[in-house]
Amino acid sequence: MVGIVAAVLFFIAFLINAAEIGTNDVFSSVNIMLLGLTALALHVAGIGTGRPRRR
Repeated sequence: MVGIVAAVLFFIAFLINAAEIGTNDVFSSVNIMLLGLTALALHVAGIGTGRPRRR
């Protein structure tokens, strides 16, 4: 689930960068890309991947 959030954040950052949309400092493409990297790191660490397996 967190991996999907990362993909959406990367896509939004790409659109802002490609369309050269003027945004304020909070919603700049770099900040959104950093949020995507954070979500991707959480996904790779195993956080937000779903229910844990029980033996």
